Amino acid sequence: MKAQNSNKLWIWIGSILGFLILVLSFGAMFLSARWKPMLSEKIKAGVYNGSDHLYTIDFKSINLNVITGSLALRDVTLKANPSVYDSLKKKSLAPAHVFDIKLKKLQITRASILTAYFKKRLDINAIILDKPSIHVTFNKVPKPVKDNKGEKSLYEQISKTFKSARVHAIKINDADFSYINSGAPKKTRNAIKHLDINVEDFLLDSLSKDDSSRFYYTKDISFQIAGYKSTTKDKMYNMRVDTIKGSTSSKKVSIKGLKLIPLYDELAFSRKYKVQKDRYNLNFNDIEFKGMDFASFNTDEKIHARAVTIGPAQVEVFMSRESPPPPGLDKGQNYPHMALKRLNMPVIIDTVKLNQVDVKYGEYNPASKKTGSVSFKSINGNIVNVTNDSLRLTKNNHALANLNTLLMGNGKMNVKIDFNLTDQNGSFGYSGNLKSFNMKDLNPLSIALGLVEIESGNIQQLDFKANGNLRTASGTMNMLYSDLKVKLLSDNIDGEGTKQKGFLSLLANNILIKDANPDKGEAPRKAVMSSTRLNSGSFFNLMWKTVFVGIKDIVGVGIVPEKNPVKQQKAIAKKIRKQKRADRREARKAKREKN
Repeated sequence: MKAQNSNKLWIWIGSILGFLILVLSFGAMFLSARWKPMLSEKIKAGVYNGSDHLYTIDFKSINLNVITGSLALRDVTLKANPSVYDSLKKKSLAPAHVFDIKLKKLQITRASILTAYFKKRLDINAIILDKPSIHVTFNKVPKPVKDNKGEKSLYEQISKTFKSARVHAIKINDADFSYINSGAPKKTRNAIKHLDINVEDFLLDSLSKDDSSRFYYTKDISFQIAGYKSTTKDKMYNMRVDTIKGSTSSKKVSIKGLKLIPLYDELAFSRKYKVQKDRYNLNFNDIEFKGMDFASFNTDEKIHARAVTIGPAQVEVFMSRESPPPPGLDKGQNYPHMALKRLNMPVIIDTVKLNQVDVKYGEYNPASKKTGSVSFKSINGNIVNVTNDSLRLTKNNHALANLNTLLMGNGKMNVKIDFNLTDQNGSFGYSGNLKSFNMKDLNPLSIALGLVEIESGNIQQLDFKANGNLRTASGTMNMLYSDLKVKLLSDNIDGEGTKQKGFLSLLANNILIKDANPDKGEAPRKAVMSSTRLNSGSFFNLMWKTVFVGIKDIVGVGIVPEKNPVKQQKAIAKKIRKQKRADRREARKAKREKN
């Protein structure tokens, strides 16, 4: 009997609970049906009025669950009105960035609907945007006048509807993102895929605007791009990036695994062009921006960082002298400080830190049919005051580089460079020293490009100092060395193979070349060095060539004139054209014989 009564009790309790659940379900359905149109209108009006009529939002459907506080919008579009934007721009009230967003679904979770409705406080756990398409246009707009009475804060614009608005998390997952700078001389569209953005604790109330710990009302905005791949427009390179991460709270941006990979081997790449073209092979393991000013980047597209660390990294540059330089080309405009001046965006970097950066420059010489190369291993050091910002330049217009490296992987070398960032003639100064270096290590460079093989020679100490500009460089050099012997080589223009000029090598070693400095019982010789840059010569070419002039003078071959590179290039080009014509004739002859 007791068991029967107990069962009846549970049936009675279950019936009541079932009835309550049924009532709540019907109530939720009723409220959802009633509130859906109202919410739709509120959302559309909130976006429209909250953006000063700049944006309109539209969606195909809205799903609301009052009990769980969830909301889903489907087929959502957010668009800006160009005429309204122009009007705001004239009043200095327009934002720098304009957004155009499309997505299949926008999910809002755990929103306290009753609190929002009765207490006018909006509190949302998360807003999630899955795989949206985001198009951003940057416009250079004048800064708003501070005493502009018509300007209202974002909170003032929503205060009639809500006392506060809080979103604990905003997540944008796997977005397709494109960016256009409309103020640039050439409008270019930059697009990336697989972008993730996380916004932490967005709070809009009467106090959040003045909260210095927040960035645009948020505690943090972080982003990540993973597995970026693309091919350059000219189809000559693949570009890859493993990850790009950033955070407004840490003020850091980290780039890992940035690579620019040429699609052709060195000579094959160069022969794709009718003129000389540098080929780059770049691999940056790490690039990190610290102390990044995200606010100035957002409003003025200004890059301002306390420090940028680059490396470990490998940089390889190759160029072939087979083809002539491009007509009208002047590589002087690509001096580091001249290129910085030409950038379309302001840059302020207090310190650039190089960490284990390997640099190799290779050049193919048709006269020897060999590629000569010079390498600088493990470059470490700092470059301070890297900027093109006009206000910063009035206070300090010099960037100073202090770098240590291993010349050809062995010789410890220090180089200091002083860049004048405002001089129209690209003036700069540089100095350096090299200690305990085996000169035979220079053969990969001297045989191919200088047609000189170093048999022996040891540098005890080398010091140089010079000043240069867009056209020339000059200075002084001290070099102490011993036991120098060389072989002079013939060219290979006619395909005979590089070979030793035995008699001339003997004369050079016994008459011209001085095998040591200082000579016994004499003071060390010093050199006055100077060089003039050709239009096809680079910044580092001028530096190296000027130092080489000093070395030649001290070892005793400074009186031997260099071949005119322009005339040599023309002679080589003529022989190459002649050989190509002969090759085409042979190919046609072989084809006729085959048929």
